[in-house]
Amino acid sequence: MRVGLYPGTFDPITLGHIDIIRRAAVLVDKLVIGVAINRDKGPLYTLEERVAMIEAECAKLSEETGTEIVAHPFENLLINCAHDVGAQLIIRGLRAVTDFEYEYQMVGMNRALDDTVETVFLMADLQHQAIASKLVKEIARLGGDVSKFVTPMVNDSLIERFG
Repeated sequence: MRVGLYPGTFDPITLGHIDIIRRAAVLVDKLVIGVAINRDKGPLYTLEERVAMIEAECAKLSEETGTEIVAHPFENLLINCAHDVGAQLIIRGLRAVTDFEYEYQMVGMNRALDDTVETVFLMADLQHQAIASKLVKEIARLGGDVSKFVTPMVNDSLIERFG
């Protein structure tokens, strides 16, 4: 069984994330969405809320693709998380050249730690390249419409959160 790991903070999950998840799901038999417990980022949503959002959104994707998709919280090294879930593949989404520079360094470090786990980059679809959770939160906080960037469930959650 080929297992892939798509890690991130998903605070909140966006249409860009969902696009990468949908496309990654056809590459593997099981896709684990690694939900990072990154206290340094000061997430808007609790870990439990982020996992619940991912599970709700990915249930539909799992049915569509026929791939098992599960959420898995983690706070350890990414390569250790890959070992924990039995992943042979780490999937990363890229939006721009600046993403690549950071991800390139991460791949090098992960390969030094374990060269049996491959990293696959998926370019964000053109319509999703500008979407970043940080920007979505900022727009929502300032009363802007983010419905083009997130699912209706996440949009409602952001409206409720920011009023």
